[in-house]
Amino acid sequence: MTELVLIGRSSSHFTRTARIFALELGVPHTFRPVLDMTSQDSASYGGNPALKVPVLVDEDGPLFGTENICRALTERSRARDRVVLRSDVGKREVANAEEMVLHVMSTGVSLIMSKIAAPDAPPPPKLMPSLQNALLHLNGTIDQVLELLPKDRVLSFLEAAIFAAVSHLSFRQVADVAPYDRLAAFCDRFATREGARQTEYRYDAA
Repeated sequence: MTELVLIGRSSSHFTRTARIFALELGVPHTFRPVLDMTSQDSASYGGNPALKVPVLVDEDGPLFGTENICRALTERSRARDRVVLRSDVGKREVANAEEMVLHVMSTGVSLIMSKIAAPDAPPPPKLMPSLQNALLHLNGTIDQVLELLPKDRVLSFLEAAIFAAVSHLSFRQVADVAPYDRLAAFCDRFATREGARQTEYRYDAA
């Protein structure tokens, strides 16, 4: 198996989701942090023209995007039949949860960027209610949704993404997650996994 290079940021929830997959599935790889996120050179991002992370680089070149990377890592592992990727479970409740967690991730980034652009201005009026509503939905349905996932799974995209997204909101002080008790309980459980312990959020430095 050719060793892979995973390019991203230790402070990124999208990167953390992909890293959790690589570590939990035992796929050999090298993690290469992007140290300057202000760079406008696509080479800094593994050739991604959108100037985004994460990127997975292998013998076939760069692969862009968290979901694509998680799928590729799963295919390289020995546990494909026991990994649950997005859309693998044909239940609407699971599909809605997958959509909500991706919304939480993207909205969190929008709130961070709006604060960077205008530190003293309130965020666009729809962003925070939208984020809170998505979190409420996940909090109210997570126990039911987890019951719908295959019992013999070793990992699911949904679980890795929820953990990365919710813990990121606290790390970046985007939103108070304390009111979402079921999400907090889930994150406490997931945090004991090796992939979670090895990918704690931090800011990369040269």
